[in-house]
Amino acid sequence: MQPLNICTAQLNYHTGNFEHNTAKIISAIQQAQAQHCDLIIFSELCVCGYPPRDFLEFADFIEKSQHAVREIASHCTTIAAIVGAPSVNPVLEGKDLFNSAYFLYNGNVQQVVHKSLLPNYDIFDEYRYFEPNHEFNCIEFKGYKLAVTICEDLWNVDDNPMYRQSPMEQLKLQEPHIMINIAASPYSQKQLESRNEVMLKNVVRYEMPLLYVNMTGAQTHLIFDGGSMAINAGAEVIDRHNHFEEDTGYYQLHGRQLSVLQNHSPYTVLAPMEQIRLALITGIREYFHKQGFKQCIIGLSGGIDSALVTALAVQALGHKQVKVVLLPSEFSSHHSITDSIDMINRLDIEHTTMSIADAYASVEKALAPEFKHTEFGIAEENIQSRLRGLLLMAMSNKFGYILLNTSNKSELAVGYGTLYGDMCGGLSVIGDLYKTQVYELARHINTLNNCIPESILTKEPSAELRPNQKDSDSLPPYEVLDKILYAYIEERKSPREIMKLTSDEALVRRVLKMVNTNEWKRLQAPPVLRVSTKAFGPGRRMPIVAKYLN
Repeated sequence: MQPLNICTAQLNYHTGNFEHNTAKIISAIQQAQAQHCDLIIFSELCVCGYPPRDFLEFADFIEKSQHAVREIASHCTTIAAIVGAPSVNPVLEGKDLFNSAYFLYNGNVQQVVHKSLLPNYDIFDEYRYFEPNHEFNCIEFKGYKLAVTICEDLWNVDDNPMYRQSPMEQLKLQEPHIMINIAASPYSQKQLESRNEVMLKNVVRYEMPLLYVNMTGAQTHLIFDGGSMAINAGAEVIDRHNHFEEDTGYYQLHGRQLSVLQNHSPYTVLAPMEQIRLALITGIREYFHKQGFKQCIIGLSGGIDSALVTALAVQALGHKQVKVVLLPSEFSSHHSITDSIDMINRLDIEHTTMSIADAYASVEKALAPEFKHTEFGIAEENIQSRLRGLLLMAMSNKFGYILLNTSNKSELAVGYGTLYGDMCGGLSVIGDLYKTQVYELARHINTLNNCIPESILTKEPSAELRPNQKDSDSLPPYEVLDKILYAYIEERKSPREIMKLTSDEALVRRVLKMVNTNEWKRLQAPPVLRVSTKAFGPGRRMPIVAKYLN
């Protein structure tokens, strides 16, 4: 049996952009061919991009995908390729499509393998579109049997399996030489560790090597870290692709022995905060690049949230593409202005100052007949926030800036934000970071580039919408609040379980009530870049009108 030279391609795709994706795949095929590879492997649904969602309901979209597969196949003459794309289900019963891996060789489609386990939880809703596979066959190529699976197909290895079947249990009966898993696995703070554990479990159970190929880049709120890897039959990770970047790997399979054929750039182990920093930078950059946006605008308040978003935006887009606006009012502290100017100078970014004092006075005057005999309160505070949102959105409309939202997860959770005010924006950058994580990430960034003034990191948080206002006037300390929120949102713990974290039962009930009653606000928030296992958005679908824990 002659050795098989294999290339794995960890690439960044653009959903629906068939020309771009096809050209990128063909280019990688040609490069692998020049390296005398027999086979090149791409990621799940790479031809159409992941996730395609309701584009899959358009016949034209499927036709374009199939045309792209045929075009890619025409370049697979002396080299074979495995590419991911939807395929049509010829059987009348069931869903119209499969999520498939196409095996291309000799200029044609030689075999199609369908995904069996269709995730239908958190951000995933594949069973909405695809029919699960029930037929299992290895791909035979040059004397080798390849057990090809698609993402979730290898995740049913725990003691409490989610699905009633395991594709590899069927495929192992054919005595394959290697497992190949093509994936579109989004990043989260726990995913890298979980993914590594799952892949190793498969290798140990089936006693054969594994090539895992994931995509990188981002698609709206979903960020893909890549993290493709090669594991030999002895359950040793012999190679990894770097996270959040395009990369290729070259390997040789001889019997069931997998080895590295060519060394590439050394793998970098990322600390947790560095993972999050790179993920958010990737999310911003990809959102702008793939939508054709160039410049962003941010309301810089002198607080930690807007400072962190500004720092991330500069790292993602470059300092010339970032404009900040200072929007002081009569309640803005002097240090909020000076701290903002300090940061602006450190980052060398464009800025302007627009006081909202006169606009606020005009609105107050207009509302005076209705508001007479009432005290200053939330309505007046929200007017200020909405005036700031109005000015920022006006600049966005006039000059084509995309407004970056600066709300954090703690604020979004309890409704500590103003619709059409500070909740405005085209993209929520830190909406999946609790306030305590915001500080942690900001301090991490300062170890790399001391761009956030220490005074911003140490001042007490305040919305500055009334005299001497502090967040602590309305909310418990963030160290306490975030523990309650994490237990409820990520861990889905009950009130009784959460009350074990604190002796203040009334506080727990108040916080949980704030979370539940502000779902309507979050539904109107911009898309949130996902870095946790349970982000606000499509992965957390709560009813707006409901009574639970209230």
